[in-house]
Amino acid sequence: MPEAVTDLEKPETIPLALRSAGQPTFRFAPSPNGYLHLGHAYSGCLNEAAALAASGRFLLRIEDIDRVRARPEYELAILQDLAWLGLDWERPVLRQSDRFDAYRRALAELDRLGLIYPATLSRAEIQAAVSAEEAGGQAWPRDPDGAPLYPGREREWSNSRRREVREGGAPFALRLDMKRALAALAGRGTLRWRERNPLFPADPDVSFSADPARWGDVVLARKETPASYHLSVVVDDAFQGVTHVVRGEDLRPATSVHRLLQVLLGLPEPLYHHHPLILDEFGQKLSKSRGSESLRALRLAGRKADEIRAAIGTPLALAPQEPSPVLS
Repeated sequence: MPEAVTDLEKPETIPLALRSAGQPTFRFAPSPNGYLHLGHAYSGCLNEAAALAASGRFLLRIEDIDRVRARPEYELAILQDLAWLGLDWERPVLRQSDRFDAYRRALAELDRLGLIYPATLSRAEIQAAVSAEEAGGQAWPRDPDGAPLYPGREREWSNSRRREVREGGAPFALRLDMKRALAALAGRGTLRWRERNPLFPADPDVSFSADPARWGDVVLARKETPASYHLSVVVDDAFQGVTHVVRGEDLRPATSVHRLLQVLLGLPEPLYHHHPLILDEFGQKLSKSRGSESLRALRLAGRKADEIRAAIGTPLALAPQEPSPVLS
């Protein structure tokens, strides 16, 4: 059983010796921008169960790159909730806020390859450009999340103009030039990723074709934020030696972008598994932003950890199960 969590763990660095060196390595990586819910419990428990079944490592990573929304009380609650559930992870815990230099190095490499550019349009300006096109009867492409693709007027700006933007005071985002990025893959074969349920290691891999173009020129960083989720997750998975990425099926489409970045940056390819989501009574996935009942609230209300694990279909016996609906 894990030790009781009474305070935040604050490692300064993660020793290189903690990398997996070929050992199966799984991770659970929540963001401290709200309290965990039952969906997080399922994913965390599944990752630990898979690590135990593979005689591997189970890591906890705190994805606190958004310094505006990340709060210490949420991080403390994450540690307390997971310990209450009975999860036991390796120490120290990796935090994205300790990894800003690594993200800057990755961006510098993509910049050296000529694959990123500063984008200046605000969300309102993007929407205005899209609305103008659609008012003329021209459908505007959208990404798998339904957001309009970035117009990309800055792609052909000169280096001097790009430098002015990056050194100026106005906000900007660093976006991946998707067309150039895909051209850089010429001759490397079809971009794919492999999936397999980690609790059935003898099963054959299922191969998926990646289609990162569907996402357009994705954001990789902003002036005030050193990396987006897409960039930080692939850099950190490689650093920690993560061999198996087990996460919700809502993130399957994003895997296309992650595989592209892995190839461009020369990072290893993990094996993936995208598990079913726990849905609420309306058939929608649980969400912090919609106020789904938190693990903290259930814990403080006197619910038992074993009861929670049984209710969500946690693979206590190391056998895969579909997650159950929320507790009534």
